Amino acid sequence: MSTISELILARASGQESTNAGDFIKAEVDVALNHDVTSVLAFEAMREMGADRVWDPDKVIMILDHVAPPSSVNAARVHNVIRNFIREQDMKNFFDVNSGVCHQVLPEHGFVKPGMVVIGADSHTCTHGAFGAFATGVGSTDMGAVLARGKTWLKVPETIKVNVNGKMGNHVHPKDVILAIAKEIGVSGATYMSLEYHGDVVRNMTIAGRMTLCNMAIEMGGKAGLCETDDKLYKWLDQRTSGPYEEVMADEDATYKSVLNLDMTGKEPQIACPHNVDNVRPVSELNKVKINQAFIGSCTNGRLEDMKQAHEVLKGKTIHPDVRVLIVPASRAIMKQAITEGIITDFIDAGATVSNPSCAACFGGHIGLLGPGEKGIATSNRNFRGRQGSPDAEVYLSSAAVAAASALTGYITHPEAAQ
Repeated sequence: MSTISELILARASGQESTNAGDFIKAEVDVALNHDVTSVLAFEAMREMGADRVWDPDKVIMILDHVAPPSSVNAARVHNVIRNFIREQDMKNFFDVNSGVCHQVLPEHGFVKPGMVVIGADSHTCTHGAFGAFATGVGSTDMGAVLARGKTWLKVPETIKVNVNGKMGNHVHPKDVILAIAKEIGVSGATYMSLEYHGDVVRNMTIAGRMTLCNMAIEMGGKAGLCETDDKLYKWLDQRTSGPYEEVMADEDATYKSVLNLDMTGKEPQIACPHNVDNVRPVSELNKVKINQAFIGSCTNGRLEDMKQAHEVLKGKTIHPDVRVLIVPASRAIMKQAITEGIITDFIDAGATVSNPSCAACFGGHIGLLGPGEKGIATSNRNFRGRQGSPDAEVYLSSAAVAAASALTGYITHPEAAQ
């Protein structure tokens, strides 16, 4: 009768079973930290009386949000973190040249099915794509995790999302999650898990499932999860070693609600300002002019996203009124894109390609929007001020739509940019 979250949290708390609403103390398998939240977590750990992290092999530190540092204060923070790493004898440290934490973590084999992954970042839910219960916490809660290796959790209720149907041309996982967000709303899954099922999900790449799980938080979700399968095990085999736990919901699991979504006939979807659930089909937005296109982030900075954009941009020239910033999510992705000639073609088209990092996504580094500007982005949030000026507007899309819009200067279906 258990959902995926209930099954994983039962194991993590040493119980035979858990039910939605139970409060448990869970053993943490991985603690993920990055440059924006870490220093406060270190201070909280010490205020709790701990001088050492509970297990230096289970704490992962990645400098990604302001990387390399763009201010004196950011540089100071990075050095505080580096000193902490040395002091704690932590080996799992990824400096400013590594990439976005939610891409680096699974690429290096730190996430496996059945784990509890706690990160001081709201998009930690990305790792539910690997059959893990993964969720974000604040710096004080992370301080407790660093000190004790455990955390209190309320077992969430779960919404089951069944996605079926035939995906149309240029319709991608980002369009699926935007369609889901439109149905559930920005607060419709508050402190709930989203379980993704159906033929469309089963046929997705692992990168696509990461996109689904990544944006569970945009509906208020505590976690987003996919069941494990052979496709996942093969992906993991290239980065870590098994055996792997099979993570499947019970057939008679109890859900808060069930959403059935048919993708047949759906166009590419766009989240319009200033909410992720303000979603419209691309054909309704073809008069919206843009100033910038950003392709990257923990949502859509993976190799398949680079290839989507490349298919549209190769051999063409970006519109003179549009700035294009392309940021692969990790060094491994950037290297592969270089090897395949993708990066060269981006540069030839007129794009700016930056080192792997969060970049423009959270408005704290490069690629900000000015007052009155409009940007299209493959990232996950579009509230006021997210990517620069509070007087700017951000539209969210797949990499294919962002690339097509960069060519025409307005929001465009990829077929119209060929």
